[in-house]
Amino acid sequence: MLALVTLAIYLPVLHNGFVNYDDDDYVTNNRVVKNGLTPAGVHWAFTTFHAANWHPLTWWSHMLDCQLFGLNPAAHHLVNALIHSANAALLFGLLLRLTSLVGPSLVVAALFAWHPLHVESVAWIAERKDVLSTLFALLALLSYTRYAQKVASDKWQVARATRYPAPDYWCALIFYALCLMTKPMFVTLPFVLLLLDYWPIQRVAGCRLKVEGSPTPNRQPSNFKLLVWEKWPFFLLAAGSCVVTFLAQRGEAVRTLKQVSLSLRLENAVVATATYLCQIFWPAHLAVFYPLPETIAPGAVFISAAALILISLTVGRSRKNDPSWITGWLWFLGTLVPVIGLVKVGDAAHADRYTYFPAIGIFIAVVFGVWNQLRQPRAQKFFIGASLAGLLACIALTEYQLAFWRDSETLFRRAIAVTENNSTAHLNLGAALETKGRADAALKEYRESLRLDPNSFETANDIGKLLFEQGRPAEALNYCQTAVRLKPDRATLHNNLGLTLEALGRLDEARAQFAEAARRDGTYAIPRFQTGRTLLKQGRDAEALPELFAALQIEPDNLQFLIFTARVLASDENPRGRNGEQAIAVAAKASQLAGSPQPVMLDTMGMALAEMKHFDEAEKIQQEAVELVEKNSDQEDLELMRQRLKLYKNRQPWRESFLATNAPVENQKLPSP
Repeated sequence: MLALVTLAIYLPVLHNGFVNYDDDDYVTNNRVVKNGLTPAGVHWAFTTFHAANWHPLTWWSHMLDCQLFGLNPAAHHLVNALIHSANAALLFGLLLRLTSLVGPSLVVAALFAWHPLHVESVAWIAERKDVLSTLFALLALLSYTRYAQKVASDKWQVARATRYPAPDYWCALIFYALCLMTKPMFVTLPFVLLLLDYWPIQRVAGCRLKVEGSPTPNRQPSNFKLLVWEKWPFFLLAAGSCVVTFLAQRGEAVRTLKQVSLSLRLENAVVATATYLCQIFWPAHLAVFYPLPETIAPGAVFISAAALILISLTVGRSRKNDPSWITGWLWFLGTLVPVIGLVKVGDAAHADRYTYFPAIGIFIAVVFGVWNQLRQPRAQKFFIGASLAGLLACIALTEYQLAFWRDSETLFRRAIAVTENNSTAHLNLGAALETKGRADAALKEYRESLRLDPNSFETANDIGKLLFEQGRPAEALNYCQTAVRLKPDRATLHNNLGLTLEALGRLDEARAQFAEAARRDGTYAIPRFQTGRTLLKQGRDAEALPELFAALQIEPDNLQFLIFTARVLASDENPRGRNGEQAIAVAAKASQLAGSPQPVMLDTMGMALAEMKHFDEAEKIQQEAVELVEKNSDQEDLELMRQRLKLYKNRQPWRESFLATNAPVENQKLPSP
């Protein structure tokens, strides 16, 4: 029932689409993921640090979705909602096994399932790693609980269990490994195991707690050192995950101390922890991105620190009478440590998604802490009633929050409304408006984003892209140069600057930028292709062909590259650029990749056949291309194709020049950074 109600609450996400914030990186623009679950994709997931993380299971889950559903956003959203519903049921099962208390366990699980602070983790397709890693974490905790509750009475059982682990122990370890392969945030989960040893399992020596819902097992508690030693394989996995995560994020994802000072990190860590706590009890003004301020008011730091210290002292003093308080509080604090910002990744002050698992600790502390103080049945009934009222409020707020995830424009307009100086929100809102064809409104948002953050190379690049695509390369040039100056190691920015210079007729400067882009990223094919095009415009056809083939070597299935290269080989008026046999081979591969007959493919093949003097075949294919274009009423292409058909009937090949002219700027788009 809990899982079904949770799924019903989240069904509105089926009407939501992808958003332009990480969904493109994880799914919609990720060529490997879109290809589905293939051997090459499985290998890539294991070896890549793409998106500044090593999480192969996350990549596999997205690949499987694309394999089964393509790019249908409703299906991707449904999978997230199903996993979240399963997590709610698993948490209820875990707490019920730990405490034998149905009411409090159900309230905690329902709070976890229906709290509006968790909407981000479920409604954001790119946050699959959040719900999936928690699934494995809960399975690990459940397996460990089964193991710990079966431990025999003598004090050396722990040591022997480490040498000859029980099946449940092995299951817990395997699930923990899968958890880390989904999201490395769970490196502190071994400490949660120790907390469960303290309460409710009560395996710590000297801890014989008499708390309702915590039955004392018929055995002698274990020495704490043995309990720590028992978990050395878990700590070893956590250490390995820390190393891999550091290697994945040590580049541009991690901010240096020069970018974000140590004092600001410490201040933000304190304020962010207090903010999370407040949001759990009062989930208002939630946003997808909270910008990190340049400075934090000393008063906010002092109040936050004082509140956290006071709570810590209070729960510490109550540990003997009611250990649920300190267990829940340390669960919350401990699982937040990896994402609290001491190692600064990204530019956010905090994020709702980081509370997905840590908030369970607060729910445990409050619900079980209050329940254990209620001795009278009437008081317990009142508590259940109050809990139901709170849960209904959570459902209403969750439905309200889900509406903001409908699309990118709605999401980032909400972020701008509830935060201040949010450059990232303005940037992404601009991108959403540009996608909808509202270029002027998008440009306004981009300029506001750049005003708030003049050092954002993404914003400068996006302004340059938009101006370029509007046919304003002279205005775009300054922004493209600014983007390169701010981020000189990004290959796409050099390529974009090269395209802008090319549009302005500054071909030598453009080739220099293309060469720099290719040097920065040897797997980036576009600058090699653009170098070939630029050399053709300069009449250096023999030098252009190796560049075009180099681009095809990097991306052999790129239709744009194949068609253009075949066209050059088939029709270049410079004989040093023509090769009929190669033209036919390249055009044939393009046709094979395209599948069904398409006019541009047939037209290119006709040029290649005419170059080889196979005029009858060329005429037949060109006639088919003309007939297809006539159906689409594309008069511009139709006239050129008819001219070529006439030439083939007269036993003449088609010739064209690729030299630079005073023709209008070509209709092309600059890649994103």
